[in-house]
Amino acid sequence: MATEIFEKVQQVLEEIKVDSPQNPEEIEQFRIRYLGSKNIIKPLFGEIRNVPNEKKKEFGQLVNAVKQAAEQKFQQLKSAAESAADQAEGADIDLTAPAEPVDLGSRHPISITLNRIIDIFSRIGFAVAENREIEDDWHNFTAMNTPEDHPARDMQDTFYLKDSTKMLLRTHTSSVQARTMTSQQPPIRIIAPGRVYRNETISARSHCQFHQVEGLYIDENVSFADMKQTLLYFAQEMYGPETKIRLRPSFFPFTEPSAEMDVSCFICDAEGCSVCKYTGWVEILGCGMVDPEVLKNCGIDHEKYTGFAWGMGIERQAMMLYQINDIRLLFENDARFLNQFKSAW
Repeated sequence: MATEIFEKVQQVLEEIKVDSPQNPEEIEQFRIRYLGSKNIIKPLFGEIRNVPNEKKKEFGQLVNAVKQAAEQKFQQLKSAAESAADQAEGADIDLTAPAEPVDLGSRHPISITLNRIIDIFSRIGFAVAENREIEDDWHNFTAMNTPEDHPARDMQDTFYLKDSTKMLLRTHTSSVQARTMTSQQPPIRIIAPGRVYRNETISARSHCQFHQVEGLYIDENVSFADMKQTLLYFAQEMYGPETKIRLRPSFFPFTEPSAEMDVSCFICDAEGCSVCKYTGWVEILGCGMVDPEVLKNCGIDHEKYTGFAWGMGIERQAMMLYQINDIRLLFENDARFLNQFKSAW
């Protein structure tokens, strides 16, 4: 009886050795027969009860050897089949064919416009200054000559932090100017780019968040003429060497005198079009001489130093440069829109 059991196990071992499946289907049948949940090796372990005690160890080792042989044979067959499949697939590849084109990304039109503005002002010595977007009331408003009861605050309604009337999302990057003036003495020559927030209804022309670049130059004997020449240089570098500017009187609480600056329309060469509303001029920024009260608030001697400042919205510049008619397109991350700027500067 024991001899027959040993012969039965040996027969299964020989079957495993000679079994030669040739394709994935036959390999799977091999796995099911010898390693599946109802394989033919499993009942052999039960035969150990019919083996004399002195032969049980030998029998157990033999059955384990059968199981290991099946597992090794299956892994060899599987590896060989995968290798053959890879070679067959590789044979169909034309290594001389051109590669599939890779769709490259591009910079956002706001980033393109901002980098262009920074590049222009850096050529004449302006450094980039950045600071926090969550600001306190003093740096955002009071230091800029806009105390709590000032009506100009209504022009810059903003978002205050919960349970706080002193911390807010900055409404302009003038707060960077205030922090710069309180931390260093003139000469100061900076531009302050960044994201700002205002509580406005989102439409084609306005958004609750946008980007600004503000500039500040403070030194001895700085005049309105210096400001005009600086901004003329910017306009001609930004919109073309034939660009003209005009300054119109305006009001800002932190500058005196103040002005709005227009440039001759670069779309129609000042002949009149829908962009310039047929006037030949396009408003691009506000500017003025820094109010002495602002200098005093920030600890700068207003009798010794003077300066000028300006501010512009980057979205406005981008919309004019690329003739974008809806500001919401700049915030939607629509690839169909953004792909148009792959070749932009």
